[in-house]
Amino acid sequence: MEGFRTEKDVYAQLGVSFIPPELREGRDEIELAARGEIPTLVCSEDIRGELHAHSTSSDGIHTIEEMAQAAKDCGYEYLGMSDHSQSLKIAHGLSPEDLWNQIRFIDKLNGSLSGIRILKSAEVDILIDGALDYPDDLLNELDYTVCSIHSRFGLGKADQTARVLRAMDNRYFNIFGHATGRLLLKRPGYELDVGRIVEHARENRCFIEINSSPDRLDMSAENARLAVEAGVRVAITTDAHSVRDFGYLRFGIDQARRAGLGKDSILNHLPWSKLQKVLKR
Repeated sequence: MEGFRTEKDVYAQLGVSFIPPELREGRDEIELAARGEIPTLVCSEDIRGELHAHSTSSDGIHTIEEMAQAAKDCGYEYLGMSDHSQSLKIAHGLSPEDLWNQIRFIDKLNGSLSGIRILKSAEVDILIDGALDYPDDLLNELDYTVCSIHSRFGLGKADQTARVLRAMDNRYFNIFGHATGRLLLKRPGYELDVGRIVEHARENRCFIEINSSPDRLDMSAENARLAVEAGVRVAITTDAHSVRDFGYLRFGIDQARRAGLGKDSILNHLPWSKLQKVLKR
């Protein structure tokens, strides 16, 4: 480094674009740098809202009002409340009646809030046959859904993939949550044909989550890159179960940057006025 003040000086001397550390993976970054095509990577300031969060209605620690205030303090424009659905008993999943009541409560609360909008959502279980865990008339009342697998992880790759593909055929399926179900250092993910999942998501205008929880970081950077290269936007979420968990965002941002993603690939970079149109199927 003698004679150079910064790393960027070295790259400039070589006549190539600076390569951010997250992209130094031995893929195509050298070629991109030589062509001046290194992408501008997403950063925390690009995220306009949180799309996956839980409250005391299911297994969260703080109330909807407390989560909304914390999201507003983060500078977010919107907060999607995505409490668990009825089949996940261990997480106190909401019955259809409880979800109806939450929908009405959020509508009323939005009438009194300023500076942030609470979006009506749910983390809806994908059942063994690929059905979603609430009836369509109730799902229709939500702004969007996060659809996840929380059971039968031992299904074979073909059956697990078919389960997700069938779920994606439902017009109320929006975001595939923590796609492989892995828990780092605790549990491997279930087997999926990620290529088929990504292609089906593209065809059905679905999206895929990068879950920022340090236990998950799911999708992996490799799979997130595969999704975006196929034209599927990703949502960077925290899966927050408390107001402190909003701080996990930086881990999801790091994952997205390793995948080479810019802000235009991120679903919750969009303002709500545009996001609500994109979510409609």
